[in-house]
Order: sequence, then structure tokens, then C-alpha cells
Amino acid sequence: MKLELIRHADPDYSIDSLTPTGWKEAELLSDYLSGQEIAAFYVSPLGRAKDTASLTLKKMNRNATECAWLQEFPARIHRPDLPEGREISCTWDWLPADWTKEPRYYDKDTWYTTDVMKDAHVGEIYHQITSGLDQLLAFHGYEREGEYYRAVRPNRDTIALFCHFGLECVLLSHLLGISPMPLWHGTCAAPSSVTTVVTEERRQGIANFRMLSFGSTAHLYAAGEKPSFAARFCETYDNMNERHD
Repeated sequence: MKLELIRHADPDYSIDSLTPTGWKEAELLSDYLSGQEIAAFYVSPLGRAKDTASLTLKKMNRNATECAWLQEFPARIHRPDLPEGREISCTWDWLPADWTKEPRYYDKDTWYTTDVMKDAHVGEIYHQITSGLDQLLAFHGYEREGEYYRAVRPNRDTIALFCHFGLECVLLSHLLGISPMPLWHGTCAAPSSVTTVVTEERRQGIANFRMLSFGSTAHLYAAGEKPSFAARFCETYDNMNERHD
């Protein structure tokens, strides 16, 4: 089975939809996806993901199942360098000089056990999301068993999930058996990008997921469209036109 994790196109967060550039990206994405045989579509309840999916679904005359657990990772934390009482709405905008000091953030079993994470109930939220993913995979024939999956009904179906960058890192961390912190801070899936993971069943009935590509924007490059900058920070500090914090 193949999973395609799709980040929404360039967002207008003020209206939870897409910018004009985002709508163009979503159209180019729909051209790419509509050429595939996709068995099922799932979508976040947030507007920017639903709008991104809408063009593909319309072009293919299909519907998507809305899943609450596919919305952007909702935890609000207190970042250590900010004044008390000021929170940020995500776990991936920390300064690297702060989070990298804590070895637990690199471990898949301890990254959510720090005081900052426990205060925001991050571990509980993480397990709710990964439980949702495992239920979906079980529905499609793959049941979680320890750190791998039991191929109860092995198949070559393609499943598309329209979601968000932060949430995508959570799903990948669960499938690959790693902490999401290095993914949140060390990768960037550009708007409308597609990340592909596929099962490998090297022994009958035992499946593992392998990532074939991360954050592909081939559909944009093929049309001469440059990927949007959203989710990245400034390449050099002196560039005041790019996000610093």
C-alpha cells in the first residue's frame, strides 16, 4: 500500500484558505494526482486543506472522508525564550539553540516527557493522532503490531491524505519509528508538496513503511512554478524579507 501525504497549498491563515498562488498550486497538484489511481481520499477539517483537496476531488469526481485527527497539530506550548504567559501554537518554531540542548527530544519514547511538553499535553495529543492513523491503516488492511504492521489484507492501493506540515511530521515519526522533533525542525514540506511512503512486505504478513520521497514539488517545477516559502525561516539573518521568528 502506498500513502501520499499532501500538504495544503500556499495558505492564507487569516481566512483559513489559500492565497491566489495557493489556488494555482492546488490546480497543478490536481493535474498530477488525477493521473493516478487513488483508492481513497482523506482530508483535514481545516479550510486550507479542504480547499487544496477540492480541485483534485472535482477533477476526479470523487469525495474525501474528513478526519478530525488530520488537522494541524493543535498543541500550544510555552517556548523557553519567550516571556511567561506567551505561547506559540506549534512545537516546531523553537530556536535551535534551545531545543537541541535536551537529549530527550531526539528519542521517540521520551521527546514528549519534558515539562514544556507535559504542560501542553503534547504526548496525549500525539497518541490521539497516531491512533487515528493506525485505525485508518487497519481499515485498509494493515494492523499495528509493536513497531511494524501485520499485513492482514496486503494490497497495492494508493491512499491520499490532505493535511499539514506539522501533522505530516507526526505521521512520519510514527511510521518510521523516530521522534518528530528532528522532522519538525530539520525538514520542510513546501505548500502542495507530496510525501510518499510505501509498505514493504519482505516476509509474508509483516509490513514496514519506507519513505520513497519527501515533500516533492515536481508538479510545480514541471509547470515552471517556484515552490512557496511558507514553513521556512530566513536563509541568512540579514534577509529581512524572510521570516525570522
